[in-house]
Amino acid sequence: MGIRNHLKILLFEKNESVGQLLCDFMLINDFQADIFTSPEEAYQAFLTGVYPICLISIEESSLDEYFDLVKRIKTVNSDVILIFLAANPKAETLAQAYALEADDVVRKPFILEELQLRIEAVLRRSRSLDIQTASLFRIGKFLLDAKKQTLSVDDVCNKITTKECDLLKYLCENMNSLVMREDILRIVWKNNSYYNARSMDVYITKLRHLLKGDNKVGIINVHGKGYKLLVI
Repeated sequence: MGIRNHLKILLFEKNESVGQLLCDFMLINDFQADIFTSPEEAYQAFLTGVYPICLISIEESSLDEYFDLVKRIKTVNSDVILIFLAANPKAETLAQAYALEADDVVRKPFILEELQLRIEAVLRRSRSLDIQTASLFRIGKFLLDAKKQTLSVDDVCNKITTKECDLLKYLCENMNSLVMREDILRIVWKNNSYYNARSMDVYITKLRHLLKGDNKVGIINVHGKGYKLLVI
């Protein structure tokens, strides 16, 4: 269960009824899937959300449309897991798919349970897809790239320090939930000394300053317990 809990899947499927069937199946199996029927809609959703996995259902009649979407998505996040769903794909189609660094190609028609197993197999091969090691986090208007240590908003990309990044990443992993002071010190500072506790409070203030551009985002102090990154 832990390998897939909370993972969001972007599903591009032009047939809305088929897409809804897949979404319902994913939900039953502890994935959250959002369906999109147009390439631009899917791309805009990818820009504003965190989707570690993309399922792209393709048709031979309009491959350029699908592959262009994938190229744009890969430009935003080269580490995204990419799985194509294809009916009787030609050899050159498969070649193009794998040239775009597809992690798998599932042939239609398929049994839903097979798709689930194929996704889980890819997840096991890809450490970067465990929710604990995700590198991109949407925080209201902001986008944190933990790998590059950048915080972006309105096309402005700011470099942040390693400690700022580690702390914000941990808060993002527990967004809208209370994180205990002891846990922050143990995970981010590796030590819960008095000095590190004071340092943590200073860095919380720094993060509040970095995020002040969005009034729907805030780091709340829960007295005597810890902090909560709230995103409305």
